[in-house]
Amino acid sequence: MSPDPSAGLADTPPQDDAGIVTQSLEEPEIFAGLYDRHAPDIHRYVARRLGEGAADDITAETFLIAFRSRRRYDTARLGARPWLYGIAANLIGKHRRGEERSLRALARTGEDPVAASWSDRSDNRIAAQAPLAGALAALSPGDRHVLLLVAWADLAYEEVAEALRIPVGTVRSRLNRARRKVRAALDTDPAFTSDIMETSPSWTT
Repeated sequence: MSPDPSAGLADTPPQDDAGIVTQSLEEPEIFAGLYDRHAPDIHRYVARRLGEGAADDITAETFLIAFRSRRRYDTARLGARPWLYGIAANLIGKHRRGEERSLRALARTGEDPVAASWSDRSDNRIAAQAPLAGALAALSPGDRHVLLLVAWADLAYEEVAEALRIPVGTVRSRLNRARRKVRAALDTDPAFTSDIMETSPSWTT
């Protein structure tokens, strides 16, 4: 008897995010693959903005919302990163006042628990984040979202536009405005500017 060429295909995990979302409509457990693929990056991004404690909750809520709304996902978009970061950005927005308080505290004192969660840097390097924290706190929420999605989440302009549901032209204008303000705030410390922008070469272009 010839083997059935379709045998076992149902057990093959999809290769792209859209496939995972689609298959999860019939097999909900498949959605865990999307979590495994993207949760570490989402968590790291939220932790840099709000701290580890908030990152645990927001990452979990991001994927819960994504799971519940997966029937509305546009499967023409093979990658789900902008969708997930958009959900996370909305949740982060609800913590805007807390984020700004933490940034101002870091700018004022050089000591803040959120900063400590950003990386394994030494105390001196954490304290050196203070000028950037002050500059970020001074940005509007919309400009800060765009800047950090590009710089810390490494999203392309088109992905940021998709995540925030704004035109690409608005992304560019917000990014340019935010970048000018940050550079102006850090103008007296070019070494620090180079250090903090190392995660996103596009900041300097």
